[in-house]
Amino acid sequence: MTTPEPQPSSPQPSEPVSKDRAYRSPAGIAGGVLVLALALWLGIDALVAGDGRTPWAAAAALLFLVPLVAAYTVRPAVYANDDRMRVRNPFRVIVLPWAQVESFRSGYSNEVFTEGGDKYQLWSIPVSLRGRKKAARREDRRVAGQGQRRGLFGGGGGGVFGAGGAGSLEDGPVRAETDKVMDELRDLLEARKAAETSQGEVTVRWAYEILVPVLVGAVGLAVLLATG
Repeated sequence: MTTPEPQPSSPQPSEPVSKDRAYRSPAGIAGGVLVLALALWLGIDALVAGDGRTPWAAAAALLFLVPLVAAYTVRPAVYANDDRMRVRNPFRVIVLPWAQVESFRSGYSNEVFTEGGDKYQLWSIPVSLRGRKKAARREDRRVAGQGQRRGLFGGGGGGVFGAGGAGSLEDGPVRAETDKVMDELRDLLEARKAAETSQGEVTVRWAYEILVPVLVGAVGLAVLLATG
């Protein structure tokens, strides 16, 4: 489940102020924090109390695991404003002006496709099949209950359960939380794709601050295992 968090963007002085909407996975962040806490506890204990090669192995393991776990749990986020969306994935940051976005697709993962044919996964907006099934059951109950009420009260739309009333069909179908987020992004794309401030090129930056320590830790572990 993802929750939008308003975030300030950094517009140029000549541009209108546009706030970023941030989409992250609270469940992923919570799980990542727990795993990181456990890894740090065990690793620091091995560094302090270990003997021989144990402290070196613990240091290499921490250098490898901590940024890797953070990259897949705490780091992912999607930021969207009126001009562009910024996708922060485990090892890359992709900036996509709306003019360069072709479509969004949701299957077993949520993805964005560019006009050039490139595909990027939205790590911070995970698909929940369980959430979809739960939303579908709620939607079935809502539609069935609405039909029963219309039959009971004449179905004219202006009675006790008429248009605008609680649970009316006009409220729209029940959707899973991540599907609601994708709907918001599609609406923003449709509204802003042709805007002058939404033009530009797609840029991709590799997260070397994650890649370098992971690589160093992996090499250190490999050397210790090979010489052990």
